[in-house]
Amino acid sequence: MKKINGLIILTAVLLYSSYSLAQPVVGQQAPDIALPNLRGKIVKLSEMTGQVVLVDFWASWCGPCRKANPNLLSLYNKYKRNGFEIFGVSLDEDEAAYKKAIVADKMSWIQVQESGGWEGPVASLWKVEEIPASYLLDRSGKIVAVNPEKTDLETKIIELLKKEP
Repeated sequence: MKKINGLIILTAVLLYSSYSLAQPVVGQQAPDIALPNLRGKIVKLSEMTGQVVLVDFWASWCGPCRKANPNLLSLYNKYKRNGFEIFGVSLDEDEAAYKKAIVADKMSWIQVQESGGWEGPVASLWKVEEIPASYLLDRSGKIVAVNPEKTDLETKIIELLKKEP
């Protein structure tokens, strides 16, 4: 009986530790983010409650990230008046490159910088292993999609915006 209890406890510990090491998943409340914006003001993801939010981890040196920006710009301009927001989290350690990319790509949505790059507290909390990495959140801050494809992203945004806050 003691062996069975020990196995149950060991299994529970392993399941918990593997879950806590995993990236955020669909259905989970998004971990909060509190990082400085372009002006140095701390902006929190939790302040976006009530909006549909795309959390987008990116960097100026990331080709696929930069290639995705025109589509994000189009979606942002199309749906921002309806309650859609993008919360960009740059993993750039070079502040000048980060700011230059924002201007060049016309990213007018919220931008914050994880100055510690991959090893920073937010990137570590979200278990960011590759970029671009994106998470679509409903109005309550729950994750509804992880790295949604371009066509799926717009469909999900429209769906979520139709729901009452």
